[in-house]
Amino acid sequence: MAYCIIFSTAGSQIEADKIAAALLENRVASCVQMTPIQSAYHWKGKVERADEIHLVVKTRDELYPKVAEIIKSNHSYETPQIVKIPITDGLPAYLDWIKSETKS
Repeated sequence: MAYCIIFSTAGSQIEADKIAAALLENRVASCVQMTPIQSAYHWKGKVERADEIHLVVKTRDELYPKVAEIIKSNHSYETPQIVKIPITDGLPAYLDWIKSETKS
């Protein structure tokens, strides 16, 4: 079984909470960590700065399409960050927990 972490951001804590709740209610994530961050980025020809909430989603690789769909459908950004990072190794008990808390 393959596991991954998905990184995203949200424009507010309210939006982050909404995304996290949808992911957990649909059992496509075992955990969503949310941390306030400050971002600087290029957008439409300008350098922008924003306070955002960084989302770290723990899940199984096969659930990525559903996670991405839920993030997009609950997101206010035109182009939200949705990046999948494979987990190449991990504590077996932790990976088993991810498996047990996500739907097959």
